[in-house]
Amino acid sequence: MRDFKQTTRRPTQGAKPVVHNRSKQVRKERKPLNIRRHLKMTGKLLGGTALVALVAFSGYHASLVISRIILFKLNSIEVTNNRRINRQEIISLANIKNGDDLLKLKLGKIGEQLGKNPWIESVRVKRYFPHTLTIEVAEREPLAVINVGYLAYLDTKGTVFKPLNDGDSLNYPIITGITDDDLTREPTETKRVLQETVKLISLLKQGELFRLDDVSELHYDKGFGFTLFTTQGGIPIRLGNDGHQEKLSRLARIFKELQPQMLTLEYIDLNYTDKIIVKKVFG
Repeated sequence: MRDFKQTTRRPTQGAKPVVHNRSKQVRKERKPLNIRRHLKMTGKLLGGTALVALVAFSGYHASLVISRIILFKLNSIEVTNNRRINRQEIISLANIKNGDDLLKLKLGKIGEQLGKNPWIESVRVKRYFPHTLTIEVAEREPLAVINVGYLAYLDTKGTVFKPLNDGDSLNYPIITGITDDDLTREPTETKRVLQETVKLISLLKQGELFRLDDVSELHYDKGFGFTLFTTQGGIPIRLGNDGHQEKLSRLARIFKELQPQMLTLEYIDLNYTDKIIVKKVFG
């Protein structure tokens, strides 16, 4: 094995020595990075961007508020189906006015407020953008005046709904025999009786020979049932608890003959299935 040793070659005589002249590369001195300066510039950039975004958002929000104020301002209130309650009274009770924010109006609360008026049976409140609110009411219809310890109206559904005040009409048939205590302690049974009263009044309205105009009072007794009192002479007509339509039909057949004798009658009893008892006053 040959042993390779590092040797130095001498230049051949007459030849120029080969000089390996490597050019020296001059390195520029790198300056340290100024982190604080860069952070400051970045912060300014981000801050400016955020400011622009904030201004844009604020402007957008402000435009929304302004457009909402302008576009959805209430300036038309429509009230329909009101006959007994005037328009201004309904608007005042609803606590609304032109200029209110239509979006902020609580329709359920408005309905509750209007329901406090005893004449209003139901109400429907709607909003129509951009400017309109409609209030549609359904008013109660008085059918009779009931004496329950005080005078009140009875509606067509058998509900006692409003105590009478000065100026309220009394031009309705009078119902007696039911008390305020009955309404409170026996609401279900009393409601049934009042609904039967409504049916009886309806039958009398349909009558041709014996009509509602011939009746001044309808009295109810828990044991006996209904008794009618005639307008002429206040004669009691005993009807009982059931079969009212048939009984009134029988009375109608003879009522024309009885009219000239009304002042001589003590009572008329219809509470039988196949006959009428007419009792006269003697003496």
